[in-house]
Amino acid sequence: MVCNLRRRSFVSRPPEPILGLPTEPTQARRFGKTRTAQSSAIAEDYAELIADLLASVGEARPTDIARRLGVSHATAIKTVARLKREGLATSRPYRGVFLTEAGEALAARVKARHRLVVDLLRAVGVPAEAAEQDAEGIEHHVSDVTLAAFEAYLQR
Repeated sequence: MVCNLRRRSFVSRPPEPILGLPTEPTQARRFGKTRTAQSSAIAEDYAELIADLLASVGEARPTDIARRLGVSHATAIKTVARLKREGLATSRPYRGVFLTEAGEALAARVKARHRLVVDLLRAVGVPAEAAEQDAEGIEHHVSDVTLAAFEAYLQR
């Protein structure tokens, strides 16, 4: 707001752009996308881990999920309940957690994205352990456009 001293009124003006910063709508869109990605990253990590546990040991118990993700048992139970509400998982008493078709599809997409990010990082010289660790964060925030570029780079 700008004060007009002669008329003693305030006039609203659009904010002037700050050099070096994106416009407010652009920045808000980017941060909004990041917040959404952070929320879905949790569901993706759980779906991927549940699929891995089911494939390797035949069951995915909340206790095992909690230990492998380094969270409390209560957090694992709460997140599994969220997956169930979202139609990604089911559970049976004394049998653990299972993925629905939608959950299996999500886990497969996440696993493929993870593998692609790891492969790219390894191709540019990142050591295996660091590539695996870094891919855990990158895989949830990378766009489909960027993934396609990663894939094109690796196929050269």
